[in-house]
Amino acid sequence: MEGSQTAQTHPAWCGIYGVGIIGSLVLYGIFQEGIMTVPYDGSLFKFSVFLVLCNRLAAVIFAVVMAKAKGERMANEAPIWKYLIVSLSNVYASSCQYEALKYVSFAVQMLGKSFKMMPVMIWGIIISRKSYSMRDWMVALAVTLGCTEFLMTGPTHSKVNSANSMKGFMLLGGFLVLDGLTSTFQEKLFKEHKTTKYNQMLYINLLSATVSAVTLLATGDLMPAISFGMEHPKFLLDSALLSGSAVASQWCIYSQIKEFGALVFAATMNVRQVVSILISYVKYHNPVTGLQILGLLMIFAALFFKSIAAIMDTPNAEKKPLTKDLKVEKAEDARTDGDKKV
Repeated sequence: MEGSQTAQTHPAWCGIYGVGIIGSLVLYGIFQEGIMTVPYDGSLFKFSVFLVLCNRLAAVIFAVVMAKAKGERMANEAPIWKYLIVSLSNVYASSCQYEALKYVSFAVQMLGKSFKMMPVMIWGIIISRKSYSMRDWMVALAVTLGCTEFLMTGPTHSKVNSANSMKGFMLLGGFLVLDGLTSTFQEKLFKEHKTTKYNQMLYINLLSATVSAVTLLATGDLMPAISFGMEHPKFLLDSALLSGSAVASQWCIYSQIKEFGALVFAATMNVRQVVSILISYVKYHNPVTGLQILGLLMIFAALFFKSIAAIMDTPNAEKKPLTKDLKVEKAEDARTDGDKKV
C-alpha cells in the first residue's frame, strides 16, 4: 500500500494529471461549445440541465466502481446537507455556464472564469474567515482590468444570438457566484470531514443528478430533451463524449489536488484557459482583435505571476499533498482513541 502511494506522488504523476486535466477539459469545452451552438439537422439543443444530468450520472457510476475497487466505505463521510449545498451550487453554476454560450462567445465564457478570483476570495472571507494579501487583490484587479479590456475592444457575442449579450453576461455572473461557493465549500469538506476522493465524487454527483432530474421534471424539459436525442443520434454521441471528458477531468482534478496540492492545480488551470481559448478560435473561427489579444496577455501574465509567486512563497509544510496530511491526522485520531480506551 505504501509503495503504491509513493508511486502516485512521484513528480511524473503530477505531469500526467496535468496533461489529463488540460486534455479532458479542452475536449469538454469543445464538445460543450459544439452542442450548444452548432445545430443538429437545423435544430439547436436547448436543454442545458439535461447535459448536467448526463455528466453527473456518468460520474456517479465511475465513483461507485472506483470506490468498490478501492474497498472504500460507501456511507457518506460528511452530513448530507453539506453535500447538497455543493450539489445545488454546482448544478446551477453548470447550467448558467451552458446557457451563457447561447449569448456570448466561448472565449468570453472562459475569460469570465478568471473573474472567479473575486467571488472565491469573498466566499473565503465569509465562510472560512480567510484573509488575503495586497498582492492577491492586485492580481485580481489586473485580471479584472484585462477581462474588461477584452470585453470592450472586440466582438463578444455568440454565433447563435448576436443581439442579447447582456443576458449572457448576467448568466456568466450567476455562474461566477455559484461556482465560487462550490469550490470554497468543497475545500471545506476535504478539510473538516476528511472525505475521500471517490466518496465526495459519489455523493456530490448523486445529489447533483437528483437536483438536475427534479429541475427537468419541474420545467417539463426531460421528455423533450430525450426526444431530441432520439431524433438526433449525433447528439447522443456528443453528449456521451462530453460526459466522458467531464468524468475524466473530475478524476484528474481530485487526484492532483489530493496528491500535489491546490497551488499546482491552479497553475494547471491557467494553462488550460490559454489552450482552450486558442483551440476554440482555430476550430470555430471566432473573430479576435489585436486589443483583445493584449487583454488576454494581461490576464494570463497576472494569473501565471500569482501561481509562481504563491509556489515560491508558500512554506514547505503547506506544499505537502493533502492525502499525507489526512493520513497523519487519521493516525493521530486513532492514537487519541486508543489512549481514551486505556
